[in-house]
Amino acid sequence: MDGLAAPLVVDSREGVSIGRRFYKMSGSGNDFIVFDSRDGALKELLEPAMIQRLCDRRQGIGADGVVGLEPSARADLLMKYFNSDGSRGAMCGNAALCTTWLAGDLGLAGATMSLETDDGVLQTRLVAGRPEIDLQPVRELRTATEGRPEAGERRLGYVVAGVPHVVVLCDDVGAVDVAVRGAELRRAEWIGPGGANVNFVSAEGRAWAIRTFERGVEAETLACGTGAVATASLLQAWGLGGSTAALLTRSGCTLDVRLREVDGRLVPTLRGEGRLVFEGVLRGV
Repeated sequence: MDGLAAPLVVDSREGVSIGRRFYKMSGSGNDFIVFDSRDGALKELLEPAMIQRLCDRRQGIGADGVVGLEPSARADLLMKYFNSDGSRGAMCGNAALCTTWLAGDLGLAGATMSLETDDGVLQTRLVAGRPEIDLQPVRELRTATEGRPEAGERRLGYVVAGVPHVVVLCDDVGAVDVAVRGAELRRAEWIGPGGANVNFVSAEGRAWAIRTFERGVEAETLACGTGAVATASLLQAWGLGGSTAALLTRSGCTLDVRLREVDGRLVPTLRGEGRLVFEGVLRGV
């Protein structure tokens, strides 16, 4: 594969972008449409209405979100992330894992790289062919919230791991109605403006099973990288986990989180899947 993407052409009759190469990627089932937009010609494709059309699973390509890769004055590469509803996301862990893998595959960076996001510059790397990222320190960690546990739930916590997350410790995540309970907690008044992603977790042998309701997608996704980080951070704070955690996602893939304390702050490292499913060229969306 070579460097810059194919030039963007706009069909003036329909306003439809054609000729733009894209990469369909999966991060443990959390899927993305990735564009190499270092040529600066991607603006029209990153409009909310177009993102919604691209992410439509019946009439578009289908994805949880869209990623644009651009030049950065602060890092090797800039990652712009958009949820499937067209809203801008400050950070997406699985998108960063996918970007790290794709950047290596396209020759945009080496085995190690710096990646600029809306949540700051991250250090990322490929370890034995698998992507790994160092996120910004978690913040606003609360081991208890104003929300009350329901039947089958033990406790609720809150933490910002790139983006806000509610974490619900459950008896069995398999029994949770994620669509209903997730939507309820996602916009709970005590969270504040913008709401949060909602993660449900329960013990699964020596690991933890996790399910996530993602804001911006407004549905359950098969995995959430920052959700895994948020969950591992709260499990440690609750005294239920240590400095490492393995989170079994709904897709069956595992996300691994490592936590370390630096200057009194909890700094997470996330390791998981970054997989190219297919690549193609837009002909009309």
